[in-house]
Amino acid sequence: MSKFVTARWASPVMAGALAALVLAACGQGQVQKAEPRGFAAVDTARISAESAGNEWLTYGGTYDEQRHSKLTAINKENVGELGVAWTYDLATNRGVESTPIVVDGVMYVTSAWSVVYALDAKTGEEKWVYDPGADRAVGVKACCDVVNRGVAVYDGKVYVGVIDGRLEALNAETGEVIWSKVTVDQEKPYTITGAPRVVNGKVLIGNGGAELGVRGYLSAYDTSSGDLVWRFYTVPNPKKQPDGAASDDAFVQVGNVTWGDEGAWTTDGGGGTVWDSIVYDEVNNQIIFGVGNGSPWNRTFRDPSAGDNLFLSSIVAVDLETGAYKWHFQTTPGDNWDYTATQTIILADLPLGENGASRRVAMQAPKNGFFYVIDAATGEYISGDAYVPTNWATGLDENGRPIEVPEARYTKQPFEQTPGPLGGHNWHPMAFNPDEGLAYIPAQEIPQAYAEDSRFTARPVSWNTGIDFSAGVPPIAPPDVAKFLRASLKGRLIAWDPIARAPRWSVEHENAWNGGVLSTAGGVVFQGKLGGEFVAYDAATGDKLWSHELKSGGASGPGTFMIDGEQYVTITTGWGSAFALAAGFAYDEKVESTVGKVVTFKLGATGEIADSGLPPIDATPKAEAFGSMAVISEGAVHYARNCAVCHGPLGVSSGVLPDLRWSAISANADAWKGVVLDGNLAANGMVSFADYITPDESEAIRAYVLTQAHAAVTPAEAAPAEESPPAEDN
Repeated sequence: MSKFVTARWASPVMAGALAALVLAACGQGQVQKAEPRGFAAVDTARISAESAGNEWLTYGGTYDEQRHSKLTAINKENVGELGVAWTYDLATNRGVESTPIVVDGVMYVTSAWSVVYALDAKTGEEKWVYDPGADRAVGVKACCDVVNRGVAVYDGKVYVGVIDGRLEALNAETGEVIWSKVTVDQEKPYTITGAPRVVNGKVLIGNGGAELGVRGYLSAYDTSSGDLVWRFYTVPNPKKQPDGAASDDAFVQVGNVTWGDEGAWTTDGGGGTVWDSIVYDEVNNQIIFGVGNGSPWNRTFRDPSAGDNLFLSSIVAVDLETGAYKWHFQTTPGDNWDYTATQTIILADLPLGENGASRRVAMQAPKNGFFYVIDAATGEYISGDAYVPTNWATGLDENGRPIEVPEARYTKQPFEQTPGPLGGHNWHPMAFNPDEGLAYIPAQEIPQAYAEDSRFTARPVSWNTGIDFSAGVPPIAPPDVAKFLRASLKGRLIAWDPIARAPRWSVEHENAWNGGVLSTAGGVVFQGKLGGEFVAYDAATGDKLWSHELKSGGASGPGTFMIDGEQYVTITTGWGSAFALAAGFAYDEKVESTVGKVVTFKLGATGEIADSGLPPIDATPKAEAFGSMAVISEGAVHYARNCAVCHGPLGVSSGVLPDLRWSAISANADAWKGVVLDGNLAANGMVSFADYITPDESEAIRAYVLTQAHAAVTPAEAAPAEESPPAEDN
């Protein structure tokens, strides 16, 4: 595969050592640096001592992943003076989710397709760009856009997980590849979107793909050589035999008995991918990580024995050096709904021990809607409470097990459930302010009707959920349906008190899918919003202190750092990710292309964020509607099964990927076939679906798409006559 590196260093950087920085006053919130050292000479001690001070050395700010900065130069009194210091164009119209890493004055950030950028953190000037050259056809394997959440820096190297399953180490100064390892079976639908974590000479990486049918695991590689050190599988070997992996004893002890001997998991992997949260617990010398959903989602198909299916939807702890199992806590036994436990895991010391003694805990607000506090050393359940409305369970029992309502184990009869598969909280990073004792949750309400898919058969490189997403949806859905669905979406920022087990304050947002959170010792909480507003709130009260329009989506986790006595706040922006692809109806306005940026603020700056300058989408049907109601209804089913996760339910796209209703290819049967079945746009990520749908089914989808187009512009005339012209005449 092709790769390229471009380098434009603004000034020479000596590899041997950097001069010691002149420190500002303590009131500026700077952190004392050690004596001069080699470029990007990051190690475990440096991350532990210095991250979330002057620099941002690891994805979650610190090893405890609190995303709480020690800096105070920007605070509640002066945050209103923030302005744009600089911007950098990431030149992508796909999702951007990365948190910038800042070390030795250089910012390392990623965009779509796992492209890595090194920028001058003070000015935004480009130093080098590395494109790993991933085949764009791999995009069909990415459930939730071709995103990347960032890099790790250690021992002069930048580590990045590539969308096609590679883990690569780059020279931090030049961007040149030092080593590259394929971490997955690339014949299977694995992807990597998460940020690596690095500790004690090991770089840790997981993977994604559970919707499509893979077996998840977490791997540790040697930072110098790239050699595999250990691997922990999250789902048993399909024959319940040892893998020669660190997880073998865990399945003998607790895992194998929770799975039956039949079902789709024995051939398709079972899911359980470790696609986001990986935390180093320094105190207990262990790695704590979150495990994803089952594959298929529907447990009836995955494992008819109806077991708990460990370690799906669980928090798991393993020994750092060997990967040996230590403990687990399962948030959603027998996952049936895509309720991943991969969301932010935060470590903290809280007065929850005997007589108010300090107790080290792990906290998480996973998709299922409950906020958990568990003992970090043992995995013992301490508390759990609903942080958003939930109707699938009435609460948790004394062991933290959900008390399910019977209807939640859906059959062919749809059950509208909250949270839905996008969760009460998704990948957007949560933060914790130890001074206030508050966890800040980017929460949301996005319900979903679940129903068993009577047509389900497992298919390679295709969504294998076992859910009928077309259940209860009319084949012709006028705009009123989209408006109704949009009205059901809610978002909020919740300041959760884990000791009081309740919110102290919350802020209501106009829509769901709002961004990650940054907390600072200056008493400020920063969050981007779906519509593009970047907001600062009072950490104690939730009062709005400042905002700035980003002119793009603000979903990423912000960061902050200090250079030459000035504190900066930075965020990556861009449309895309799961919500933009799968919930186009949620957007009041369609989004523009090529808008991803790094936007960095400082006090007193007066810069501007440029508009994209691209023409608006031509939202008009490109051909007459055709097809009988039977054909259109069949097209609705096949659209829901094959197209909706990227091009939007009801045929309504946000605009990140083409809205098929307005696409020129919908006007011509041959052009449509060339893309959908022949794969003429595979180089752009739109691969052939000839293995999954027949020519007649493809044409039925086209009939459905055009019907939806006309329903949007002329709702009263949307329904076609039963005697419409045959497909080949259009």
